[in-house]
Amino acid sequence: MKSQETQQAVQHTGWRRSVTIPSLSEVHASIAVPVTANFWKKMMAFVGPGLMVAVGYMDPGNWATDLAGGARFGYTLISVILISNFMAILLQHLSLKLGIVSGRDLAQACRDHFSRPAVYFLWVLCEIAIAACDLAEVIGSAIALNLLFGIPLVMGVVLTACDVMIILFLQHKGFRILEAIVASLILMIGGCFTFELLVSHPSFPAIFANLMPKPEIVVNPEMLYIAIGILGATVMPHNLYLHSSIVQTRAYERTDAGKAMAVKFATIDSTVALLCAFFINAAILIVSAAAFHGTANENVADINDAYKLLSPVLGVPLASTLFAVALLASGQNSTLTGTLAGQIVMEGFLNIRLRPWVRRIITRLIAIVPAVIVAAMYGEKGVGNLLILSQVVLSLQLSFAVIPLVWFTSDRRKMGSFVNPAWLKVLSWVVTFVIVILNLYLLFQTVVGWLRG
Repeated sequence: MKSQETQQAVQHTGWRRSVTIPSLSEVHASIAVPVTANFWKKMMAFVGPGLMVAVGYMDPGNWATDLAGGARFGYTLISVILISNFMAILLQHLSLKLGIVSGRDLAQACRDHFSRPAVYFLWVLCEIAIAACDLAEVIGSAIALNLLFGIPLVMGVVLTACDVMIILFLQHKGFRILEAIVASLILMIGGCFTFELLVSHPSFPAIFANLMPKPEIVVNPEMLYIAIGILGATVMPHNLYLHSSIVQTRAYERTDAGKAMAVKFATIDSTVALLCAFFINAAILIVSAAAFHGTANENVADINDAYKLLSPVLGVPLASTLFAVALLASGQNSTLTGTLAGQIVMEGFLNIRLRPWVRRIITRLIAIVPAVIVAAMYGEKGVGNLLILSQVVLSLQLSFAVIPLVWFTSDRRKMGSFVNPAWLKVLSWVVTFVIVILNLYLLFQTVVGWLRG
């Protein structure tokens, strides 16, 4: 009788099952939120998850498109980075709202809504996407280690496995420590690119003028292709799963009033953090534009070439070194959050519990093994091609994360009074449609390029 009542209560909420294990249970509701404190003290309690999510928007996978866009077309594509950032802010808001209101991360929500075959299908796709994303971060870190210290790519890839043990140690010490490490690495990346901006002497009037989209972006086929690359690769699927989970580390009251407060402060945290990501992505493009556009180096689209050319072109020996330091910080930051997302996805979709070290080693090996094999057999060129392949896999999976997210947060039975209002539903579906179409276009272009090549 009791199980029947429970089942009816669950069905009334719009979910097929009830939550049995909280998302990231070892750190769930572990960070106190002062209920009676002023705005700023509450805000500080919620600062952290946004920065961890923002890492995915400044990962090494984005660097190539930003470098190419700046070198070939100057400051024109800054508007595209800004538009893609607004899309990210919207989707991450929906993600954190789903986590706070439903008490489920996106993986748990999918498990609690779809049939078992659909859940397994989504889980496999998501694991492949996380491995692909992890692959990009591992390769980025390995390239940075090679540029800074001359460490062979294979050894650099293996060294990135150390972050598994770092996460285990830090999370055991408290989730706040992990957030602080991520924030410190973001500050390091920001500091490096602030220096690069100062020594590259960009045209600030031209930068501000190009924050508004120009018609030539659509008219010029080559510019349009890079613009689509920037837009299409902006939202990382694993970020949507990650954010819906880590916002639940805050010990807010699980009432409507408590949830409303949590949504408000988490949205501010997320929005500010993503604006920081915009600064860093725009800085990469601006430095590339100031250093290479209008010169013989306009065709720079490779991280290695940019590293080699920055110091000679800018006349500042430190420029290349700081570029590589920022790349290493970006890669390591992204692997930290990517590994955490792997845990969330495996637990959420399958509702299983593994020992943390087992879970994280599985996630890391899925990325490291192919990277080691390719680096050993094909060297730098093979690793570069593998990086491109990882972005194609990500574009394939994105739709399967964004569509359920918008669907769930637009369902009144699931979200109650927190359901997306009509204007937000329309905007969310428009953004989803744009992202899906752009990613399909990117996939088509990449396949055509491979067939011709």
